[in-house]
Amino acid sequence: MKQQCYLAAIYLNWVIFAGGLALFLFKGHYVLAVAWFAFLPIGLWLYVRAFPSISQAMGYGKVDDHAAANTTHAPAGLGHNRLEVTLYTALGCPFCPIVKKRLLALREQIGFDLREVDVTLRPGVLAAKHIRAVPVVEVEERRIEGNTTSEELAELLFASAGQAVAG
Repeated sequence: MKQQCYLAAIYLNWVIFAGGLALFLFKGHYVLAVAWFAFLPIGLWLYVRAFPSISQAMGYGKVDDHAAANTTHAPAGLGHNRLEVTLYTALGCPFCPIVKKRLLALREQIGFDLREVDVTLRPGVLAAKHIRAVPVVEVEERRIEGNTTSEELAELLFASAGQAVAG
């Protein structure tokens, strides 16, 4: 199973959140509405934070990383002309912070510009690119969808700079 979050499922979660809040308010259960409004986002935050530890038990498999081989010497095109890397994320996706952390570590080693685009409230951004799941890492015309290792990210960066990763 590919490790990614389908936007339809993320939007369904937010519809359930808003619908539950509206229902509690409509029924006059204000204490439940406040609890729903406070504790559901905290639960989501805890889920995203704990996800690497529980992903295998949930059937997603391990989210282990594979280190990038030899990133100490950036090829021409990295470091000087600085590639622009775009990371598309959505609130509630447990894979997005994992990929972002890996990109930030690679940015420290290699050097590139990182732009993060949260598509939670902007579904048209990904629809225009025919993308239905996050995270997505895009460099020029190339992209990787789903949870990716540092090694795969480095290969994307080096390929976009016109050179293969030296192994």
